[in-house]
Parts: sequence; C-alpha cells; structure tokens
Amino acid sequence: MPDYVPIEIAKTMKGLRLVLTAIPGPPWTEAAKAVFHVKRIRYASVAQQPVVTNDALRAWTGHENAPIAVYDDERARAGWAEILFLAERLAPEPSLIPAAADDRVRFFGLAHEICGEDGLGWNRRHLMVRDALNPGGGSAVSREIGEYLAVRYGYGEAAARRAPSRVAEILRVLSATLRAQAERGRRFLVGDQLSALDLYWAAFAALLEPLPQSDCPMPDWLRKTYTVQDSAIRSALDPKLLEHRDRIYRDHLELPIVA
Repeated sequence: MPDYVPIEIAKTMKGLRLVLTAIPGPPWTEAAKAVFHVKRIRYASVAQQPVVTNDALRAWTGHENAPIAVYDDERARAGWAEILFLAERLAPEPSLIPAAADDRVRFFGLAHEICGEDGLGWNRRHLMVRDALNPGGGSAVSREIGEYLAVRYGYGEAAARRAPSRVAEILRVLSATLRAQAERGRRFLVGDQLSALDLYWAAFAALLEPLPQSDCPMPDWLRKTYTVQDSAIRSALDPKLLEHRDRIYRDHLELPIVA
C-alpha cells in the first residue's frame, strides 16, 4: 500500500502529486497509475475516499473524483486525456501516443470509447447504479450508495436500458481491432508498440471480469459489483481481449495491484 500524503501537506509540495482512489481496482485510477508506471514518473500519492464528500480535495483541486494529477503550481488535471498529455510532457519517452497520424486518430477515438463520457466505463457505471437502486438487482452496493452515484453521474432509466448494447458495441469494436492487428503481426491495439490504449483496456476490463484476487485483492463487494452478468455484454467479451489484458499486466505493469 502506498504511503498517502495528507492533502494539506500535498498542497505545499512541488513535483507531481497523484490523487488516487484508496481501493484497488477502480479503472480510471488504475489507468492513470499505469501511464506513470510505464513512463517511470515518480509521484506522491494522495488518497481520494470513494463515495464520500471530499471537500478538502475539491477546495485544493476543484475536483472530487480520482484520479487527479497536480504538477508543481499548474492547474489540476482530472480527465484521462489531460493526464496523458501531462505524462507525455514530463517523460516524452517512451511515448504512449502513436506517432503516425492515422494511428493517433484511431487511438484517441478508441480511448474515448473506453474512458470517456458515454464510453465503456461510463455505461458500466450506469448498470452498477441500476442494480443498486433495484431491490431485485442483487447488487453488493447499498441503495444509499446507488442514490449518491445516480445524482453524481446523471443516472437515468433510459441510459441504463441503453447501456448493455453500448458496452457490447464497444467490446465488438475492440475485439475486431485486436484481431485485425494480430493478422498484421502486431501485438497491440494500435500501431506496432505499446500505447496508453492497451493500458486503458487493461484497467477498464476490471469492470467486466476483474483480475484474480491474488493479482488484485479488491473487497468482495467490489469484485461482485464489477463482474458483469448481463448476457449481451458477456457474449461480446472476446476471450482474446482478456488474454490481451493479462499480457499487458504481465509484460508492462505490476502485480499484484495495490491501493
């Protein structure tokens, strides 16, 4: 477990401070950690407590959700693309954004489909909130937490009804992309070398099929919440995608994952 720096101390520090959800597994946090790990950029860890009001964090950064990257006296960066561009500036090599223009366009489009609004993570969250609000949903998350998340993330019944087909659509695109790359003799989702897209997929796959407990010791309630049961989504989850996730962790990241 990292040594988390209290917010009041982190505010006075220079260099990079990274606000992380203080629990193993949340995909946006794990994605940011992966980027800085591959680039070997050191940072001070600051804890964001999930599903609570983070007034001190908002007063410092203007945000309550993790991850948040703060470098020196620059503005806080909370979006996945903002954090990636900061990492690229701090450590240009190895670059995690493809150099070829066509690959860059494909990279940012697919990365948004995974990390961005209305993407894979966004829609899986709708489904987790739906299950928490539904007495028969079998959720490990309380209704109180579901109501909190529903307000925070703009949950609605129409969005929840649409979410399975949207997640399945994204998975089919990722599967087709990975298989097309393999036919060209390439081992990554875009281009011919590791990119942040591979890291994002590895992190966000937790919302479908978490890594084994030995590799990611998350609480039982979170593991149950993350493991997808929807038949349309499970049928679209290509085993090759999970094999790719496992290889990215094995070859480029650290296991076990720690909070």
